[in-house]
Amino acid sequence: MSDEAHGHVQDGLMLDFERERVLIVDDDVDICRYVQVNLVLDGYLVDIANDGEEGLRKAVDLQPDLVLLDVMMPGLDGTEVCRRMREDPRTLNTPIIFLTAKSQSTDKITGLSAGADDYIAKPFDPPELTARVRSALRRNKAMRDVSPLTGLPGNTSVTAELERRVLDRATPFAVCWCDLDDFKAFNDHYGFLRGDEAIQLTARVLTSALDVHPWPHNMAGHIGGDDFVLVCDPDQVESLCRMATDMFDERVLDLYDSDDVAQGYIEVSDRRGESSSFPVMGLSIGVATSLVRSFNSRAELSEVATEMKAFAKAAPGSAYEIDRRRQ
Repeated sequence: MSDEAHGHVQDGLMLDFERERVLIVDDDVDICRYVQVNLVLDGYLVDIANDGEEGLRKAVDLQPDLVLLDVMMPGLDGTEVCRRMREDPRTLNTPIIFLTAKSQSTDKITGLSAGADDYIAKPFDPPELTARVRSALRRNKAMRDVSPLTGLPGNTSVTAELERRVLDRATPFAVCWCDLDDFKAFNDHYGFLRGDEAIQLTARVLTSALDVHPWPHNMAGHIGGDDFVLVCDPDQVESLCRMATDMFDERVLDLYDSDDVAQGYIEVSDRRGESSSFPVMGLSIGVATSLVRSFNSRAELSEVATEMKAFAKAAPGSAYEIDRRRQ
């Protein structure tokens, strides 16, 4: 292969940016080539490093999606490479699978304790190796797409679900676009820690309302900041929105100081020192439903739900608006 000198293989079947990158770190050149061929045939971009120091450099420079790491190497061994990767924020969350001739349970424990995600003993079966790689990449992708603040699925999962709903013409659905009114003022006044509490409260309210309205395709997602998306049964969406807004109004006062609750607003100063009054936060929900119109794309669906949310925000306090316009 003409690119072997760089340890990098491209087979031209997919664009490089669409393919996941695997870095092999092993001082055995034959093992590297053997693993490389199998992974390339499975559609991965593959890079090779033949010692621990080179492996660390490439892990930082190339930012691979996964590292296959030999334990027994001269100089910097795999266990130390793994430890250093876990100490570096640039490689902290990179999945690592150990490849080693050692198979004793104590060796496995040492590797996993150093931060490895999986352990494969040599000699290994190529189908098992590729299956382990796929599994580790899938787990890592799922973990990256979960909001650390709310534990809800993030943008990637929400996007995929909305696209599924648009393509599934046989199953009616509703999508709720939700966010908080005057959240920035609250966050500026009380600080980001209490702002996080407001986000977490919103997540609990929305998921609780969703739980009371069961449907096989229910989904709650947190797409960032104070923005949330719900997918639910269109026949239950009005009841769900009413419950969510009522529940939010009942619980949000617990986030405010008693003096601010008594006066019904907070005073927030801007950079020029000028003070403005902001009411208690409200929850605004805009709803698009396939009961009244068909959607040709996720973007069209999002646009209608966002438009409805803008109408909801025009009302005082928590409110929801459902698109009832016929096409």
